[in-house]
Amino acid sequence: MSRQYNAELAVDAHGLVKNFGSNRAVDGVNLQVKSGTVYGVLGPNGAGKTTTIRMLATLLRADGGDARVFGHDVRKEAHVVRSLIGVTGQYASVDETLSASENLVLFSRLHGLSRTAAKQKTRDLLEEFGLTEAATRPLKNFSGGMRRRLDLAASLISQPPLIFLDEPTTGLDPRTRSQMWDTIRRLVATGSTVLLTTQYLDEADQLADRIAVIDKGTVVAEGTADDLKASVGNSALQLRLDDPAKLLLARDLVEQSLGGVPVLTPETGRLTAPMHNPDLITDLLIRMREARITVAELSVQKPSLDEVFLSLTGHLAEPDEAIDDSADTLERTAR
Repeated sequence: MSRQYNAELAVDAHGLVKNFGSNRAVDGVNLQVKSGTVYGVLGPNGAGKTTTIRMLATLLRADGGDARVFGHDVRKEAHVVRSLIGVTGQYASVDETLSASENLVLFSRLHGLSRTAAKQKTRDLLEEFGLTEAATRPLKNFSGGMRRRLDLAASLISQPPLIFLDEPTTGLDPRTRSQMWDTIRRLVATGSTVLLTTQYLDEADQLADRIAVIDKGTVVAEGTADDLKASVGNSALQLRLDDPAKLLLARDLVEQSLGGVPVLTPETGRLTAPMHNPDLITDLLIRMREARITVAELSVQKPSLDEVFLSLTGHLAEPDEAIDDSADTLERTAR
C-alpha cells in the first residue's frame, strides 16, 4: 500500500538509506519539510547531510526508503521534481572562463529567458548579491565569498518552489553571511521553501523554523530550536548584585524560591540558578527587595544549540573552512 502524502509538505521522506561499499552513509533518515518554511539540517562533517540532499534532489539514487517533493516521487518522477527545485552545493558551479555577468546571462538563457529578460535578470541578481561593481571582472580575481554569492545567484534565476542550500555560507566573512541570511529570508517571504544544511549552529538558530540533527547517517533529534534547547535542560536565571557581600543571603532566597542549588561567582557578585518555573521569579525579586538586596543585572539564559549538539553527538560542532562530507568522498571514489 502506498503511503498517504501530506499536501502541506514540500519534502516528505521516509527511511532513506544510502550505502557506499560497506559504509552506510545514510541510515533510515526521515524528513518532513512544511511548505513556505526554512528547514535546517544540522550535523557534524561526514554525518550524511549532503548525501541526503543529493538523494532528495534526484542527483543520487537511494538504496532504500522513499521521498516525495510536492507529492512527486523523486525516483519515479525525477524530471518533474527537477523542475520544482534549485540546488546550490558546497562548491561553486560557475564557469571560470566567464565573468559574473556572462555567467548569469548564460544561466538565464538556459532557463529559457529571452536575451532582454536575461540581461535584466542578471542586473537584478548582481545588485541583490552586491556584485554589480565586479560584474565584468574575471572570476579568477573573485574571493571565495564572491564565488559563493554568484553561485547562489545563478541557482535563483527561476526562484523554484524548493531550494536546497548545502552549506551556503561556508567560508564567508560575517558581513557576507548576514547578507546571505537576508536573502534566504526574502526567498521564503516570497513563497519558496528552503532546505538548508549547515554546521553553523547560530545559522540554524537564526533561520530555521525546524531543525533536524543528523549524526552518523541518522536523525537523532528534530523540532524547533526552542524544542531542542528545552530537551537538554532548563533555562538558567543569572543575577548580579550591587553588593557581593550579600551573595550568601541571595543564594538562600533563590534556593527557597526557585529550588535547585545556585552557583556563586563571588569575584563578580554573580549568581546562576536553574529556573524550573519562570512564574516564581516575581516572588523571588519581592523577597530580595524586602531583604534589601539590590539586583544590578538580571537575565534568563536558555540552553544553546551548542549544548544541544554536544548532548546529542558527544562533541561540539567545529565548522571547517574546507568542508567535504565523507560520504561524498566515498561516492566520488566509487565512480
